Amino acid sequence: MKFKHTFHVFVDNFSVIYKQLLYRLIIAVIAFLISWGCLTPFITEFINSQAFNSLTSGIGSFVSELLQGHVDMLAQISSNISVAYEQVLDLLNTRMTQIVLTAILLLFVYIVQKWFTGLGNYTTAVIINDKMALRKTSPFINTLISHFKEAAIYNLIYAPLTVLYDVAIAVALIAVLFFMLNGMGYLFISIFLFMLIMIASIGVKMTFTCDWLPALIRGKMGQKKSIIYTFSRKNKNTINVYSNFIVLELIILAINVMAFFFTLGVGLLITIPASYVILLCFEMVNYYDSKELKYFLDKYTIIKSEKERVITREQFFRGDDSDED
Repeated sequence: MKFKHTFHVFVDNFSVIYKQLLYRLIIAVIAFLISWGCLTPFITEFINSQAFNSLTSGIGSFVSELLQGHVDMLAQISSNISVAYEQVLDLLNTRMTQIVLTAILLLFVYIVQKWFTGLGNYTTAVIINDKMALRKTSPFINTLISHFKEAAIYNLIYAPLTVLYDVAIAVALIAVLFFMLNGMGYLFISIFLFMLIMIASIGVKMTFTCDWLPALIRGKMGQKKSIIYTFSRKNKNTINVYSNFIVLELIILAINVMAFFFTLGVGLLITIPASYVILLCFEMVNYYDSKELKYFLDKYTIIKSEKERVITREQFFRGDDSDED
C-alpha cells in the first residue's frame, strides 16, 4: 500500500521534478567548472609531458604496424611502450603530492556539491509535505529561502555522513569486484554480485535515514531528536521499509538505464531528478503512515488511518505528533 500511495503522491507533485532539474543542473555545472579548474593544470602538464607522448605514440605505432601486418616490428615497439609506461609511472610518483592535494580538493568540491543538492532535496520534501498535509502548492525558491537555516544545518550533518558512507562502500565494492574477478574468473557472476551488494548497501543507508527529513519537516522534532528517531527502528517495520526501498532502487535503475540507451541520455534529464523526488515521496508517505496521520493523495483523495488522530491547526504547526514513537 505504501508503494501505491507513493506513486500517487509522486504524480501529484510531478511539477517539482522540473524545478529539481533546473536546480541540479545549475549546481552540477558550477561544480564541474570548479573541478575542471582544479584538474586543468595537472592534466595539461601530464598530457604535454614527454613520457605521456612517448606512450601514446608507441601505442599508436603498435596498432598501426599490427593492422599493416608488420609483426616483425611489434617486439621493439612493445619494448618502447614498456619503457614509456615506466616513465609515466615515475612522473606520477614525482607528482604524488600534487595528485593527493588535487584529490582532496575534488572531494571537498563533491561534499559542497552534495550540500547544495541536499538543500534542493530538503526544499522538495517541504513542498511535498505541504501538498500532502494542506494541499498547498509552495514555490521552490521561496521555500528554499524560508527553510534555508534548517536545510543548511541538516545537510551540514547529512552530506559528510553520506559521502563517508558512499566512499567506504565504493572502496569495499571495488575490492570485492577485483577479488571476485581474480578468484572466480566469471565476469557476469562478478558483476551480478557487485550490483547485488551495491543495491543492498544503498537500501541500508536509505532505510536508516528515511525518517530524518520527515521528522524534521512534518514532525518538527529538531536536529538531534530527528537523528535519534531515524536510527531508532523500534516498531517501524524495518524489513518492510527496506524491501520497498530495494524495489524502488531496481525500478529507478531500470528506468534510468533505459532512458540512457533508448533516448541517448536525453531522458536522464527527467528520470534522474524524478528518482530523487519519488524517494522523497516514499519517505514522507512512510512517515505519515507510521504516525497514523491523514494526508492527501491528490485533490480528491484523503488517506486516513483506522484510528484517526485529530490534530488541530495549532498542533500541526507545533509538531505535537513528534512525541509519538
